[in-house]
Amino acid sequence: MEGIEHRTVEVNGIKMHIAEKGKEGPVVLFLHGFPELWYSWRHQIVALSSLGYRAVAPDLRGYGDTDVPSSVSSYTIFHLVGDIVALIDSLGVDQVFLVAHDWGAVVGWYLCLFRPERIKAYVCLSVPYLPRNPKVKPVDGMRALFGDDYYICRFQVCILIFLYKIYTLLSCPYYIHPLAFTHFKWSIVIVTDNLNGRKIK
Repeated sequence: MEGIEHRTVEVNGIKMHIAEKGKEGPVVLFLHGFPELWYSWRHQIVALSSLGYRAVAPDLRGYGDTDVPSSVSSYTIFHLVGDIVALIDSLGVDQVFLVAHDWGAVVGWYLCLFRPERIKAYVCLSVPYLPRNPKVKPVDGMRALFGDDYYICRFQVCILIFLYKIYTLLSCPYYIHPLAFTHFKWSIVIVTDNLNGRKIK
């Protein structure tokens, strides 16, 4: 796509897929959201590279063509930030301009907190910095603020019920195409919630 190059780099014990355009100039690093890939930034990559920037967008850990560690404990914020720090190192630069959206924005905030010397500037789209409250679990806090219908709260449905619904498909009013699961490997899409008798629209 318009001269965007793809390669795999070894970072923090995993193989990470990156898309990039522009060989010289300041690095602009894009972090995608859930359930997205580098592809979300394709237009920005082309636009910024035409202005003299080196634009880079990885598939984050567990997404797209980047490795998918099997253990849930391999997805802590320390792992995710470590991946990006190692990516910056592999690019041969000390600092980057960081642009992030949704889940990538959360990773971006922690990258700025843990390693501020690696970031020239941070452009955060859609997710403000929310410090963690050690007295409240994140999902419980979201449920209290936004209610049970908030999308993150809905992902907390028991996996056995979810698998049963997929297996039978009898109570599922939507067809789930198998390709829906190929773009993000360890995440789960839930399209119905018959526990409370309502459809998710």
